Amino acid sequence: MGAFRIFLFLLTVLCLGCGSAHAEKRVALVIGNSAYKSVPRLTNPVNDASLVGGMFRKAGFDTVDVKLDLSVVDMRKALREFGSKAREAEVAVIYYAGHGIELDGNNYLIPTDAALETDTDVFDEAFPLDRLLFAIEPAKQLRLVILDACRDNPFAKTMKRTVAARAIGRGLAKVEPTSPNTMIAFAAKAGSTASDGDSKNSPFAAALVERLPTPGLDLRKAFGFVRDDVLKNTAYKQEPYVYGSLGGDDVPLIAAKPVVAGPQANPDSEIRRDYELALQLGTRDGWTAFRFPSGFYTDLAKGQLNKIAAEETRATTADKARQAEEEKARLAAERANKAEQEKAAAAAKVAEEKRLAAEKAKQIEEAKAAAAEQRRKDAEAAVAKAMAEKQAAEKALAEKLANDKAAAETAAKLAAEKQASASAEQKVAAIAPSSTPPTMSPQETTKLVQSELRRVGCLSASADGDWNASSQRSLTLFNKYAGTKFDAKLASFDALDAIKAKPGRVCPLVCDHGFKADGDACVKITCRAGYRVNDDNECEKVQDKKPVAKRDDAPARDTERKKTEAAPSKPQSGQAGCRPVRPGCRLEGNSPALFAKGNMGGYTNVEVCN
Repeated sequence: MGAFRIFLFLLTVLCLGCGSAHAEKRVALVIGNSAYKSVPRLTNPVNDASLVGGMFRKAGFDTVDVKLDLSVVDMRKALREFGSKAREAEVAVIYYAGHGIELDGNNYLIPTDAALETDTDVFDEAFPLDRLLFAIEPAKQLRLVILDACRDNPFAKTMKRTVAARAIGRGLAKVEPTSPNTMIAFAAKAGSTASDGDSKNSPFAAALVERLPTPGLDLRKAFGFVRDDVLKNTAYKQEPYVYGSLGGDDVPLIAAKPVVAGPQANPDSEIRRDYELALQLGTRDGWTAFRFPSGFYTDLAKGQLNKIAAEETRATTADKARQAEEEKARLAAERANKAEQEKAAAAAKVAEEKRLAAEKAKQIEEAKAAAAEQRRKDAEAAVAKAMAEKQAAEKALAEKLANDKAAAETAAKLAAEKQASASAEQKVAAIAPSSTPPTMSPQETTKLVQSELRRVGCLSASADGDWNASSQRSLTLFNKYAGTKFDAKLASFDALDAIKAKPGRVCPLVCDHGFKADGDACVKITCRAGYRVNDDNECEKVQDKKPVAKRDDAPARDTERKKTEAAPSKPQSGQAGCRPVRPGCRLEGNSPALFAKGNMGGYTNVEVCN
């Protein structure tokens, strides 16, 4: 029974270690109001309540009540029932998502059927925050209220004021709990509103589900990480806030996972090393020297002692059985009387039975010791594995917390730098230009103005320091397209400052025919085959020229011939010179017959006019 007792002891230690995290009773009430009757519906509260309720269930809460779209009657009933559950719990949590309102410094949660036509209706149709605190007050260790109710409230814009001086604030008002160990977490700090989110869940609810279930993480640190996450995801527009205080001890929503076995099964402990040394010796003296208070290894040592005692009993009984057999044989050899032989035989039989019983007892104790030893090895291996997993989990958690903290610090630093840069730019822009221009020669000033005019595309010539007609035209163009009125005849510091203030091109780029503007350069226009660039710098199709058939124009040919004939003839040999002819007339010989016979002397020219 000793080994079995050891096994029960080990099992008890393991069960106690596993059950310690759930010894305390934890209850949660989750409310999500979306379907409001008098104002537009909210998208995310129902989704957020379902998400947060699932988180509490996975965290092992004993009771999780998720209530959706509650009227004033249903909300009153839910708080009353939850109050009775909180009286028996160590931890009580209420999460509310929906509309809330602040009136005269007091916070109220709004049911879905509230109309709130006047400010006095708040007292009858809404629930004060104190009612939630009253419901969780009986909890013995931790009281937590989480309000995702800081949204921009439409009721405050429409309700009528019965008293002009009554204040209806933006968001919720700051609150200080009077009960100890009570925390109230707002999705946005007092006086500001929270975002309902563009996704399925609000940024606040998503951060809660990510951070709160971390085992062993103190609530104050958890809500600090929630704040960092929400700030990051809302571009630093929404900052969650926590009111109330807790004691000096860490208060996690979910306890850290315990070590599987107690310190007695620690594989690195001194008692374990002494046990293994005694096991190597395997003697009664060694196990007798192993004296520790009752515990895991002490019970194992007792099992080893029982094994040694069984072996000693077996050896003693075996020796007595041998002696009895020897006595029986001696009497038989000496032919003793029958009574003595029978007595010796009976004694030998009894000794043999004791030997067999001792042998069996020895085998049982050896089996028990072997089983206990195997369970010891398994338990130590399980403890070593659990400790390694715990160290790995703690390391991963530490790395995650460090990374999150570094990321939050980096984001905050970048935001601060960006804000400082914007403030510096505003200050620089607000400073009036100095009345005393910097000391600079007119030529240097001209070069600077010309360079800036080239940069904004108003001047194509180089910056040579000569304020000529081209430079004056460029400043005139700048005045035209920038809407300024600087004197084009002078390169002034005021004009220089105005041109520098332009980040890019001001004057349009003008290109020659056949080129087009591409950014700050002119590129040649390329048309595809069969097209050409027209006068408007556009590609148009080339028209094919058709051949024109021409007739034989006889009148034109005759006219050409007449002109040729009317032209003065070249002087020939024997002729004194050229004879003038009247317009429209020609010269003809008067004796073709004589000319044909070779009588050149008798040939004369006669003027013939048609």
